[in-house]
Amino acid sequence: MLPNGPAAPGAPTISNVPKGYARYVLAVMFGINFLNYMDRYLGAAVSPLIQRDFHLSDTLVGLLGTAFLLVYAVCALPFGYWADRGVRRTIVGTGVAIWSLATVLSGLVANYAQLFVTRAAVGVGEASYYPAGTSLMADYFPKETRGRAMSYWGAGTAVGIAVGFAGGGYIGQHFGWRTAFFFTAIPGLIFALLAFTLREPLRGAAESKGPQVAKAFDSGRHAFFDLMRIPTVRYTIFSQTVLFFVLAANAYWLPINLNRRFGMDTSTAGLLSGVVLVAGGLVGTLVGGWLADRRARKSQKGYLEVGIAGYLIGAVFITVALTAPMTLGSIPVFIPAFFITVVGIYLYSGPFTAVSQNCVPPSLRASVVTMLLFVSHVVGDSHSTFDVGFISDQLHSLQLALLITSTPLLLVAALLAALALRSVEDDVTRAEESWAQRGTGVQPELEPAPVPAG
Repeated sequence: MLPNGPAAPGAPTISNVPKGYARYVLAVMFGINFLNYMDRYLGAAVSPLIQRDFHLSDTLVGLLGTAFLLVYAVCALPFGYWADRGVRRTIVGTGVAIWSLATVLSGLVANYAQLFVTRAAVGVGEASYYPAGTSLMADYFPKETRGRAMSYWGAGTAVGIAVGFAGGGYIGQHFGWRTAFFFTAIPGLIFALLAFTLREPLRGAAESKGPQVAKAFDSGRHAFFDLMRIPTVRYTIFSQTVLFFVLAANAYWLPINLNRRFGMDTSTAGLLSGVVLVAGGLVGTLVGGWLADRRARKSQKGYLEVGIAGYLIGAVFITVALTAPMTLGSIPVFIPAFFITVVGIYLYSGPFTAVSQNCVPPSLRASVVTMLLFVSHVVGDSHSTFDVGFISDQLHSLQLALLITSTPLLLVAALLAALALRSVEDDVTRAEESWAQRGTGVQPELEPAPVPAG
């Protein structure tokens, strides 16, 4: 059952929101997250075709991923600031519309330089969506069910990557890579319209105590940089920064690695990538949220423990996946190892998102997501696809380039997350108390939009 409504009587209610409306919001946000990642990894699925048509080296193919991620990280700064002060549904809708239009343009390019610009423009739209979307979701679900809610939402990531790989690879193989880019444009524009119709919740509406306000003005330059002084926020951001390098590099280069290592064509490589990613990603994301909410009943450390365990599982099995053959005799090796790797890595998704929202007051929730995006993408994965492509060109082995970066970095990510175990309880308590001290008055809600049928 999807989490909805208050976990305790009274305070954590969403003003004037009909029963079940939070579930509708979660469904819309799941759809947007699905399209977000489908669009992002569709480009990776057709990268062998683009590489062939434009005669590109691995370095230049990797640079396309870097263009998107770097722009995504930088643009998150102004959009995150806006999200903590403005109407979040408007920001989400605007972002979805921008990236959908940029994707259309990606299918119309005539050369590599134009494709570089259009893929970078996709990053502008996606940067505006995520901080505002996370803050919006946190005000629809109370702390007790926030881990599961974020995991259900995060499951769209796994499904989107899978469909991006499988659908993009199939369409690219049979109808051309340009057609594949058009594949996500129409549903993206539809979900942009749905986002504009969402009802904007009050900030603090799902908290057990403290005010519920339509607008807050806590965000700013000093408040933004002060977020890194919160130990739990700091260490989880550093941990995810290292993790994102591994995630982006492996997901982006996966179809080409399968093509070279096992001789798969573009369609087969995309389909295999998609099936395993969606299955492993869904299991990991949903189980991670469920486990974390259960463990967090006793201690907020539960959110971190689940993610740390996943990192360690991922470190072991990604080594197996990158070194083992497809089968040993009749026993499958690569696919099970790949599947367990994905499950382990994705255990962190809902729990780490939830704990970051729990460690700051509602008025700074978009800002903490913005800080995560900026640090993790600029320092972590914005250059990861380029780095692996460059190492591959130097070593003449994409498989080796992925191996020497993935396993060590997952162990580092686990260590960084473990450093937050000492501070998480105090940081969550401090955030709750600071919000409660603001008072208990409720301000009028922003105008509600009509609730869609069903």
